[in-house]
Amino acid sequence: MDLSGKVALITGASSGIGAATAILFARRGAKLSLTGRNEVNLQRVADECARVGSEQPLMVVAELSCEPDVTNLVDTTVKKFGRLDILVNNAGIVEFGTIETTSLEQYDRVMGVNLRSAFQVTMLCVPHLIATRGNIVNVSSVFGTRPYPGVLAYCMCKSAMDQMTSCTALELASKGVRVNSVNPGTTAVTEIFKRGGMSNEDYAKLLEHVKETYPLGRAVDVEEVAEAIAFLASSSASFITGEHLQVDGGWHAAGPR
Repeated sequence: MDLSGKVALITGASSGIGAATAILFARRGAKLSLTGRNEVNLQRVADECARVGSEQPLMVVAELSCEPDVTNLVDTTVKKFGRLDILVNNAGIVEFGTIETTSLEQYDRVMGVNLRSAFQVTMLCVPHLIATRGNIVNVSSVFGTRPYPGVLAYCMCKSAMDQMTSCTALELASKGVRVNSVNPGTTAVTEIFKRGGMSNEDYAKLLEHVKETYPLGRAVDVEEVAEAIAFLASSSASFITGEHLQVDGGWHAAGPR
């Protein structure tokens, strides 16, 4: 799964799955454009990428719910590298709430960051990906395919991302651009739930619940998700498009527990 010389744009690269993906891509020879909101964390990831790879990544600090920031991100990436081969739509947030408690502000925030920004980034990147016959990997979630209480807006946006993946895969196939998603289960080390307001104690309880309900008996590591992304982005997956790759220890196949 060599990515030597490939130019990859990774959103949400300052932590979690995005950071692990950036480091893995660097190790496999990719040239990177990394974006995130936390400049300190993003710099730390970029420095690690430079350590394991061949060059310092391009860093673009951006708020992806801001349209001019997204436009600048894509323009800066293409200006720097002259091409784009891989887009990884990873940026995301979680807001907790049910149909009774989720505010419209929460709904708009989740949809804006997780879905609308991915739509805009993709729309702007597509002409460049057509030129290189590149590919897109969307980071969705098992929550997009299985209902889960208490994170309604998040589940809705991930379900919509799966549909965006399928539709764009069909639309771009004739132009040589592949579009796939990974659908991870709960990850063992990530800040997304904590940033959404979950306490350390509640997160520990969630991981215990995962051990009891996931057939493989544990949460997924971010590096395992990164490996799945790298596979889909590489020539090893040259005849795969429209796929939703579940990286969830078999949870999607299990009945209620």
